Amino acid sequence: MKTTISSTKLRSGDDVVVTAGKDSGKKGTLRKIVKAKNKGFVTGINLVKKHTKPNPEMGVTGGVVEQEAAIDLSNLAIWNPSKKSKDKISYSKDKDGKKIRLFKSDNKEIK
Repeated sequence: MKTTISSTKLRSGDDVVVTAGKDSGKKGTLRKIVKAKNKGFVTGINLVKKHTKPNPEMGVTGGVVEQEAAIDLSNLAIWNPSKKSKDKISYSKDKDGKKIRLFKSDNKEIK
């Protein structure tokens, strides 16, 4: 089974909301995007428990560690703080001809 790499309008550092899954409705910041797998890591979202072995040479104590797992980009939407809801992304050019990202509902620039 081969996954196709699709383009995304989301970028690292965007505030996103989860639209589907066990963490549906939660908000966080998109920390990292893995384009090859169409997945991303969001702070505080999709936490899983990982059992680690102790490694004295590296100073790692063993035990159960809670960490963020990747979530599919199709289950994320950008958060529009002015509308207080999820939104879509559109593109436009500013007066200098530079490409900018806009919220689709109110045409305000995404910072």
